[in-house]
Amino acid sequence: MTENRGNTLISLEGLKVYYDLGGGGLLDRLTGGSGERRVVKAVDGVSFDIKEGETLGLVGESGCGKSTLGKALLRLTDITGGRALFKGEDIAHMSGRQLREKRRHLQMIFQDPYASLNPRMTVGNIIGEPIRTFGLANGKSVEAMVKDVMETVGLSRRFIKRYPHEFSGGQRQRIGIARALAVDPEFIVADEPISALDVSIQAQIMNLMQELQKEKNLTYLFISHDLRAIRHVSDRVAVMYLGEIVELATGKEIYDEPLHPYSKALISAVPLPDPEIEAKRERIILTGDVPSPINPPTGCHFHTRCPYAIEDCKKTDPQLVEIKPDHFAACIRISRERPRIEDA
Repeated sequence: MTENRGNTLISLEGLKVYYDLGGGGLLDRLTGGSGERRVVKAVDGVSFDIKEGETLGLVGESGCGKSTLGKALLRLTDITGGRALFKGEDIAHMSGRQLREKRRHLQMIFQDPYASLNPRMTVGNIIGEPIRTFGLANGKSVEAMVKDVMETVGLSRRFIKRYPHEFSGGQRQRIGIARALAVDPEFIVADEPISALDVSIQAQIMNLMQELQKEKNLTYLFISHDLRAIRHVSDRVAVMYLGEIVELATGKEIYDEPLHPYSKALISAVPLPDPEIEAKRERIILTGDVPSPINPPTGCHFHTRCPYAIEDCKKTDPQLVEIKPDHFAACIRISRERPRIEDA
């Protein structure tokens, strides 16, 4: 993990990503529909900053909107509302030409190294494609740059003519990392970059990403449902639930003293290396399933599963506020005066 001393590189202000599923027409009513348009609120008013050179971990259950948020940051999906600022410039409202100029600095490492590489292209062509696209080099200069970046991520130059199917999962993910690094970006969204890999390979990829961050002063948004991985790589951690950020703090703070009931439940499920402490620890089991983002609960989205919910939780939409220094949470039952929900 890096020291969080940089200037703000990425700033989200009330970012929203909604998907209109249609409905409301005659066919919908004839087939027993409600007659109302259905909208998925995948990301619903998210605000946070990412500093230069830091790793912000984004964690939450499947379907909470983590990957959609990452894609929205790079304008790989349309932004419905709010702003996404890169060095003060709003990506959300850039024209295609303006975005193309910025995209070199904003890259992505995809979740599945099996699906994200074109099986008909050699490694050299896969890594070299963005170099050519952004006009950084041509001819033999491209091949030289490709070989250099392959060595940087731990791949032999000899593999430049090989195809993706000739590599292991870990090697394929290194190819994906090399493709992202080829254009010398400043910010990388790593969307579940280790979830499709064997456990023995996961640590290698995380260590590689940390080494590259130090060498190139990279800034990461590291998306994962694996809390152990998030803890290992992140300077700060944002916890997401049903399209909203419910807690944001340093990695150590959020693991040692989580404030939001949802964060407490997530972290209680992380196994501890000490068997004696693990045997005595009580895991918090959440009841029910994650509500549908098409029809989220009123008030606090988490109140349907929260063991501390009161009647006001159904009516009041909590805002993300600073409870402790640099530790933010969205819950009406905690405050600076009473940060522990157990004491509320």
